[in-house]
Amino acid sequence: MALDFSADRAFAEGRPDVVECHGVSKSFGNVQVLRGVDLQVRESEVLCILGPSGAGKSTLLRCINHLEGIDDGWIKVAGQIIGYELRGGKLHELPERVIRHQRGLCGMVFQHFNLFPHFTVLENVMVGPVELQKEPKGQVESRARGFLDRVGLGDKVAAYPAQLSGGQQQRVAIARALAMNPRVLLFDEPTSALDPEVVGEVLAVMLELAQEGRTMIVVTHEVGFAREAADRVAFMFNGKIAEIGPAKNVLEKPSEARTAEFLAHVLV
Repeated sequence: MALDFSADRAFAEGRPDVVECHGVSKSFGNVQVLRGVDLQVRESEVLCILGPSGAGKSTLLRCINHLEGIDDGWIKVAGQIIGYELRGGKLHELPERVIRHQRGLCGMVFQHFNLFPHFTVLENVMVGPVELQKEPKGQVESRARGFLDRVGLGDKVAAYPAQLSGGQQQRVAIARALAMNPRVLLFDEPTSALDPEVVGEVLAVMLELAQEGRTMIVVTHEVGFAREAADRVAFMFNGKIAEIGPAKNVLEKPSEARTAEFLAHVLV
């Protein structure tokens, strides 16, 4: 189906696109997971992506950060083609050292935290800027402590991940993503591995970031968060974006039958 972004994004008129996906396709063996995805996310926009398991939501995020290569199309973040360079009319994969530097444009928050168990909380937050971006440790430490304060964990700098609750570990992961000074924050089901009683503390931090004007793409099943925080909501199905529009429109009056069916189940 053709998707008209212009009417849906009047709120962001004049803001530059931070993320652009054009015709993005990805297969794993004989299974095609993404089927020509087109998507633009503007500066300070919060986009929530909903959809059933296997729709391609997490794969799309991983392609934006080039944790997975793509088979066709292209992705730009802050105007840079991610993972590839254009030579002779064809895209050629960049060296890994360049790709590592590009990943600093995106702050990724994973479902299962992905903290280094042998590093302290402070070391986990510092490792990206120091190792990938080669920033001075003193400069990074000051910033890392500030972000840990920001997520309510300033008193846990010397703790190790195993000493923290799941909610605390995920907040460390958010601070780690922020420490990279990214242009966009990518959240891949950030609350799905958490006990119900700590989900709220993570969503509260994410909501504050959204209200600050951070550019965010959030793959989530938390429809309440999408309703409160998102500028737009996209519904993915079978490797494509089936519907996209203002959060209120998609969540309350979806135009696609599959979106309505999905929401009827998750809202019960």
